[in-house]
Amino acid sequence: MAINESTTVTSVLFDLDGTLLDTATDFFGAINRLRKEEGLPDGDYKSIRYTASNGAAALIDLNFQVTRNSSKFEELQRRLLSHYEQHIADTTQLFKGLDTLLDWLESQAMPWGVVTNKPERFTTPLLKKLQLHHRCATIICPDHVTHTKPHPEPLLLACHQVSSPPSETVYIGDHSRDIVAGQRAGMRTIAALYGYLSPEDKPEKWNATFSATSPDEILEWLQQQNS
Repeated sequence: MAINESTTVTSVLFDLDGTLLDTATDFFGAINRLRKEEGLPDGDYKSIRYTASNGAAALIDLNFQVTRNSSKFEELQRRLLSHYEQHIADTTQLFKGLDTLLDWLESQAMPWGVVTNKPERFTTPLLKKLQLHHRCATIICPDHVTHTKPHPEPLLLACHQVSSPPSETVYIGDHSRDIVAGQRAGMRTIAALYGYLSPEDKPEKWNATFSATSPDEILEWLQQQNS
């Protein structure tokens, strides 16, 4: 889909884990509680951080030698999510510089929201605990759509809810599926290089509109787009 990169930006959408919020330490805590129950030492933080954007199943794959179609896998996943839910915002916070970016968006009367593959069961309580829920113009989770990212459906629904066309919307994410979803929706995209990218990721091949090493760079880019 052709994307007009000269139009003004009127809304901004964020992926959640690894883009808007640094949630890795709470995932790390949940994994280590589960590993302790299984008689294992603490996991490797860097590996868990790299995997956090891929969800609970990927974290189980990383930390336990069980197959996905086994009852043990399902049990471990259920227990992991229970641990995470009980400690969902112990240490999670906005990435440094995101508070300034969000304040600027609001000062410009530019709606912003969250489009995530994280279930609503976790997304809503997390945003409420961090006092961000009421600031979001839209929050789209897998519960609200038929298809999840990299399908464009969640992003298009978010655009509808904030009354902003895709051509005037920017989607920011730290995973290739985020950039693909944004491109398929006809949006400009920003690769959040400060997020949970692993050494194997190759964001230079994602063809994002812009790549940012910090939220400060996102703010500068948005200001340039609307100057």
